[in-house]
Amino acid sequence: MAESLFLSDLERAYQRVWLANAARKESHELHHNPTPKLMSEEIFDVVNQEDAIVGQAPRSTVHAKNLLHRAVHVLVFHEDGRLFLQKRSMTKDCFPGTWDSSASGHLDKGESYDACAIREVGEELGWIPDRPLEKLFKLPASLETGWEYVWVYRVTYNGPFVLHPEEIESGDWFETDEVNRWLDRAPKDFASAFRLVWQETLAWLEKHHPDTSDTGS
Repeated sequence: MAESLFLSDLERAYQRVWLANAARKESHELHHNPTPKLMSEEIFDVVNQEDAIVGQAPRSTVHAKNLLHRAVHVLVFHEDGRLFLQKRSMTKDCFPGTWDSSASGHLDKGESYDACAIREVGEELGWIPDRPLEKLFKLPASLETGWEYVWVYRVTYNGPFVLHPEEIESGDWFETDEVNRWLDRAPKDFASAFRLVWQETLAWLEKHHPDTSDTGS
């Protein structure tokens, strides 16, 4: 059952990524168009304190009113244990220019957590996962997450990536000890949700894989 659900989500994510790539090309062409088309605003599911859907609202309204909504974070590990982090574009409305999870994003209206995780990896990193993403844990909505319920996933993949130029300024692989020292030294270099995601990821790994120092395993 789990495998068939994964394939179904993967098929839908393929379609979404193809559409995103087409939109990216169109956005590039708009620089040469004196009368650009208006882009429609994203619509999110609004949820209650049990993460049950209670309505929908545009992205700007959700953020302005701190409405509870849904998101995913995906941690991509190299087989040697290093973690890929992205540096958010300076054009992002939240935490511009900070370092963040390998891929992350909001669920669209009617989208599942699993489908969103696959889609975000494809859209932001240019890689359609050819293996299931491991679902680790769920974070409750809070100030640190931007009032998002967040499911966190991990996957092992060595690259290469094609980073979304409008979403990501740059990206690189980091040893986990380096990430820990960096967070201790300069926590504001990172998006607040990632700080929480990484803290909880380390705790989850210690609990479920206490004899494994390789976080990518």
